[in-house]
Amino acid sequence: MTGSAPGPTNSLVDVAGLRVGHCTRDEPGWLTGVTVVLAPEGGAVAGVDVRGGGPGTRETDLLDPRNLVDRVNAIVLGGGSALGLAAVDGVVDALLDEGIGWPMGEPGQVVPIVPSAILFDLGRSGTWGHRPRAEDGRAAYAQASSSAVAQGCVGAGTGAKVGGFKGGIGSASVVLESGTTVAALIAVNAVGSAVDPSTGLPYAVGLGLGDELAHVRRPSAEDLAESRARAEALPANAGRPGLATTIGVIATDATLTKAQCGKAAGIGHDGFARALKPVHTLFDGDTLFTLATGDRPAPDPVEQTLLMEAGADCVARAIVHAVLAATSVDRSTDGGVTLRSWSDAFPSALSG
Repeated sequence: MTGSAPGPTNSLVDVAGLRVGHCTRDEPGWLTGVTVVLAPEGGAVAGVDVRGGGPGTRETDLLDPRNLVDRVNAIVLGGGSALGLAAVDGVVDALLDEGIGWPMGEPGQVVPIVPSAILFDLGRSGTWGHRPRAEDGRAAYAQASSSAVAQGCVGAGTGAKVGGFKGGIGSASVVLESGTTVAALIAVNAVGSAVDPSTGLPYAVGLGLGDELAHVRRPSAEDLAESRARAEALPANAGRPGLATTIGVIATDATLTKAQCGKAAGIGHDGFARALKPVHTLFDGDTLFTLATGDRPAPDPVEQTLLMEAGADCVARAIVHAVLAATSVDRSTDGGVTLRSWSDAFPSALSG
């Protein structure tokens, strides 16, 4: 966007007051994890939009603008499919220990509000039953900080894949001309691909701000031919869709209502469509949350439109960062999967 630039870390924590923590389980037999986004003291207004055909979520109904609760204390993203929602209990317990939550009466009598979403990574390590549990959620909570978000094969993105490549966690931010900050954190685990097969480049690479993605160039003809040959050599059933799901959080320091956060999450899905193809399939549970911390004034309708469009671009840019930061994994000796990273497939596409 004209006159806009990434924030200091180009990640979700550029929205002041937010903290992000990961728990990464990538030891033998494991390939999964949890990512927690902690709201500032007092919580944040939140909304959600679910577009995929196979979602796994918790506490999303309370984000309906018609319902009472207007603040959340954290958002949890995790692997493990529906089984992985157990990790949220660890975050809830940690918040409760600190007396953080929706007040219910006397001091300390609170109920932590933690909407959550999961993606499918079961079996990619070779062991079907390994998924995040409450202790992993608590570990992610303990690691939460305002430092630049770690990206790639960490947290909820540990076992992720996107099309035929390794997926992961990606993040991006932008500071608008008004001074408002918008950012996104995405766990990229899609049935669809983030890479244009005709060029080898991520679909959304052209959305980079300034020189953000200037180090990414078109792969050599040799790398592109080798990648195509690898794809053609896969077994006939390798291209069958598996369960997947891309999930994430958009955040801003602007003041928004629950309804406006829900609208921002819906427009944020446009970022999925800019970076993934196909998107929102029956095999994906694509879910986006939006958090508004309220440190800056409420935008007028024009500013709100710019903010929401910036959120969609941050989502797309975060997906590109996830693809670039991911590293290859090989669990074939344990009965798991081999997933090649984009950077290993196209070494000629990266400079510096």
